[in-house]
Amino acid sequence: MSLLPHHDGSELYVPEQTPALGDRVDVFVRVPAAAGVRQVHVRTTGDGEPRFAEAVVDRTDGGEVWWRATVEARNPVSNYRFMLAGARGYRWLTAAGLVDHDVPDNGDFKLVTHTPPPAWARDAVIYQIFPDRFARSAAADGREPPDWAIPCDWDTPVIGRGPETPYQFYGGDLDGVTERLDHLDRLGVNTVYLTPIFPARSNHRYDASSFDTVDPLLGGDAALARLADAVRARGWRLLGDITSNHTGDAHRWFTAAAADVSAPERELYYFDEVTGDYESWNGVTSLPKLNWGSAELRRRFATAEDSLLRRWLRPPYGLDGWRVDVANMTGRRGADAYTHEVAALLRRVVAETRADGLLMAEHGHDHTGDLDRDGWHGTMNYVGFTDPVWSWLRHGDQPVPNFLGTPGGVVRRDADAVLATMNTYRSLVSWRSYTHSWQLLGSHDSARIRTVVGDAARQEVAAGLLATMPGTPMVFAGDELGLTGSNGEGSRTPMPWHRPESWDAGTFAAYRALIALRRAEPALRHGGLRWVHADADTVVFLRESPAGAVLVLARRSAGTPVRLTGFPAAENIYGGAPALRPAADGTV
Repeated sequence: MSLLPHHDGSELYVPEQTPALGDRVDVFVRVPAAAGVRQVHVRTTGDGEPRFAEAVVDRTDGGEVWWRATVEARNPVSNYRFMLAGARGYRWLTAAGLVDHDVPDNGDFKLVTHTPPPAWARDAVIYQIFPDRFARSAAADGREPPDWAIPCDWDTPVIGRGPETPYQFYGGDLDGVTERLDHLDRLGVNTVYLTPIFPARSNHRYDASSFDTVDPLLGGDAALARLADAVRARGWRLLGDITSNHTGDAHRWFTAAAADVSAPERELYYFDEVTGDYESWNGVTSLPKLNWGSAELRRRFATAEDSLLRRWLRPPYGLDGWRVDVANMTGRRGADAYTHEVAALLRRVVAETRADGLLMAEHGHDHTGDLDRDGWHGTMNYVGFTDPVWSWLRHGDQPVPNFLGTPGGVVRRDADAVLATMNTYRSLVSWRSYTHSWQLLGSHDSARIRTVVGDAARQEVAAGLLATMPGTPMVFAGDELGLTGSNGEGSRTPMPWHRPESWDAGTFAAYRALIALRRAEPALRHGGLRWVHADADTVVFLRESPAGAVLVLARRSAGTPVRLTGFPAAENIYGGAPALRPAADGTV
């Protein structure tokens, strides 16, 4: 398979990564000389009107012609595409790929002039911790379980399904996390993400009863300050988890609203004034939905000087940002459509409070309409990464549900369908939003990757994609040890610190090596993405940056050798497979 004409939003093709409104930005498109392209135009749609400008040849290098054009960042998000003309007419090159027919503008490349995400996020490797199941300090032994809890020993099996799942209580705490940071250091991660830490009446704590304090069962405010100090001492980052869509029904805002129809808190929620019923998340009455049409909610949650959003970003806690739970539903309810307003508001408040703060959205399906709006910096990319990787590496006949429970679960697909899915979602957002979104193989809300793929070898392939593809990699605590789980509840497995013999040492070594590789190779963190080859069982792609390039081959099963035209000999930097060597005809 030969390389095709290519452009993406990475530095090699768009040297100015942070344009201001009105800037004129050089963009480059790379075309194999053998492709027969005689002329290149760039088409822009500034202020909604298409305009064409002719590109010029900037240089010829190694049998490829680099064409240069100029795009004005006319609007906060400015679309552009390339028209490549040759003896057979013209083709369009958009973020969705190279086509010989006219296509809509939504797949165009995009320049974004909104303030960029914090610079540190480009190099982050996230480690997700579910506090109740990660580690217990000695202090946890002296705390009485709450009245809602089903107390469990650390080795008690997780139920996984049924009404008791939110109430199994293992008693992990924040000092336990602090005591286990050496494990994270050995793994190579540099950013810790905690699921909610506020008081609640469940083990997951997404039903917060207060946003004003850290749950005493986790050690309280002082334990968070200790953890934050320990994380900062290593030069790492610490992220919190906030629910902007709902509170718990024990939250003082809600109890005041439910008790008195004239209470100021009444407007923070959706009440039926006739029946007294209220809107909740997916009909779960313990999670009453917040009404972002309320100015008072916006003040309490975000804009006030003592708001919950600001408080935990400041010393002595100094969280480096927030992952926003159910961001996809926040501000959406019937005719109410406040989502983009809320996202922009939260981003502004975070930036005012700390300029390098991150704001990451949870979104489980099509997130593309919610990014590039000066709101969320990125999303948890379940639909554009997790599900495609699962479907390609899925093994065995046991049903495994996908993230949002699509009937039939994870369907096994070949690489061409997987790449089509990835490319479709990637093409509908800017390169900036795509690369700052979290790529993950699973989380506390999904099956674990080991259960999905069935064995260590396939999990290593999945981890290889996590480490080498664009985006911010996120590892769910325990995946690196080979832990299993068939759904979100069942995957919230206590870390087996006291049973090291149960760890999959090979999987840990693979994760560690892959994370080290990513951190050592600038192209894997900042490079573009150029697909080179795909067959049913194999994908090959290039990550290219001004600092160098890395060629990646991922294979789910043994097959015939892959022969790639136009490549020099490649160094085998990871994985144990034979390095690509040149053949007599110049292919590899």
